[in-house]
Amino acid sequence: MNPQPQNVLDDRGTNTIFTVWNFKEDAAIDDAFRRICALVININHSVYVRFPDGGVSCVMGIGHDAWLRLRLPEPLPKELVNFSPIAGQKHTAVATKGDLHFHLKGDNNSICIDLAADIAKILTPVANCVEEVHGFRYWDGRSIFGFVDGTENPHGGQQRAYFGLIGDADPAYKGGSYLFVQKYMHDLTAFNNLSLTEQENVFGRYKQSDVEMTDEVKPKNAHSAVANVGDDFKIIRDNMPFGNMSNNEMGTYFIAYASTFSTVKKMLDSMFLGNEDASHDRLLDFSIAKTGTLFFVPALDMLDDFSTEPDADETGAGAGNEEIKNTTGTSSTDGSLGIGSLK
Repeated sequence: MNPQPQNVLDDRGTNTIFTVWNFKEDAAIDDAFRRICALVININHSVYVRFPDGGVSCVMGIGHDAWLRLRLPEPLPKELVNFSPIAGQKHTAVATKGDLHFHLKGDNNSICIDLAADIAKILTPVANCVEEVHGFRYWDGRSIFGFVDGTENPHGGQQRAYFGLIGDADPAYKGGSYLFVQKYMHDLTAFNNLSLTEQENVFGRYKQSDVEMTDEVKPKNAHSAVANVGDDFKIIRDNMPFGNMSNNEMGTYFIAYASTFSTVKKMLDSMFLGNEDASHDRLLDFSIAKTGTLFFVPALDMLDDFSTEPDADETGAGAGNEEIKNTTGTSSTDGSLGIGSLK
């Protein structure tokens, strides 16, 4: 039976709250982590019954350093690393620390608020919330720039699963997903001072119709030209706009789920380092990346294992071991943590 993934492929939900938490340096975090894993599972079971048509879900990602500190299974997911900055000639994709990431969404903002509060009750004693972003759907799925966001997303369940979920290439973590996030702040004043034609040239699309320009017309440094690295390299975007219009502090929370982080990295390299046709993505002249963090989103089955307190002879083990608990659910005698169906 295939592992059940967290809800990374569903594109419903018109309101979101994104939070990033970092564990306190000297805090005892194991019990809180088990409780938060159990809460995520409980939340998703509950909202499926209570709000079946509301697109409500909670997705949790775990950062590289937190994975090690929590003594979770090793070897790690193949591409789970600390994100490194990408410094181009003009713009930089910064790297920021994140231990846990929560993506809360639903058609009603009230449920997002309540879910965020439940998470905070468990984590506040042992962790600090370093980001909390409240996103919203803008018109027909447009960014705050006024252009449709996510047009290149894979469509259809099978295609979205292929690009969004880990498959047989890393069987120990099948059903999981890499999650990369960036908080972009926009200079809307500067962008809105451009003519309509100039704005469309930044994106490589026509604003009203969302039709992509032909290659003959599209500027080489347009966002759709630089960020698109081929039909074989796609991600699941679930971006949301956020911010305060009165002080020009509007932004986009870029969130990408992918079966491989290397796909995301390929896009970022093209945007920030440029390619043979452009020095960088023109959109970056109006958007500054304030954060950049990579997480791993385990399948729900693995979260369920994480929520269970290990046996006494397994406590404190796990990191640095080559072998991991077998699939029978019995206690391991090889010094492993004893979590999940990894071998």
